[in-house]
Amino acid sequence: MPEDSAAVTALLQASYPVLMAAAYDEADLAPALDPMTKANERLLRSGTYYVAQAGNGTLLGCGGWTRERPGTSSVEPGVGHLRHFATHPGWARRGVGRAIYRRCEADARAAGIEEFECYASLNAQKFYAALGFDSVRSIVIDFPLGISLPAMLMRRPIGEQNRDSGNAPA
Repeated sequence: MPEDSAAVTALLQASYPVLMAAAYDEADLAPALDPMTKANERLLRSGTYYVAQAGNGTLLGCGGWTRERPGTSSVEPGVGHLRHFATHPGWARRGVGRAIYRRCEADARAAGIEEFECYASLNAQKFYAALGFDSVRSIVIDFPLGISLPAMLMRRPIGEQNRDSGNAPA
């Protein structure tokens, strides 16, 4: 929900600098962190963006999906796009990301989505591969002010409920 904006931003700011540091040079990552670690208000209003929280209300993870390709209003029938996933570093590899993914998949399948696509950061490729995503090709994600980061375009049919290997670190 839009009222979760500050908490989602705080989670992104806690997660991305720590978890992405192993996959990106600091000189490349540092300028991209500002645009990446802000909650996307459009996603928060979408009804398809979720958070996982502890009993005390602390956010442990977030992520969602849209019909629109990130950065565009382009829609391809049957294709959904995973968006802005993050797990708090203290909760990584405990199933938080996987739980959010499963919610996204169930809701997307009910909405007629047959395939998910995601722009996986280099550090997240193993997570998505363990969920059954295949690498399609290397891409570059462009941010404002000429900032860009390498990533991987990944895809997964979501009609295949048993393709999840169960070994993904979250």
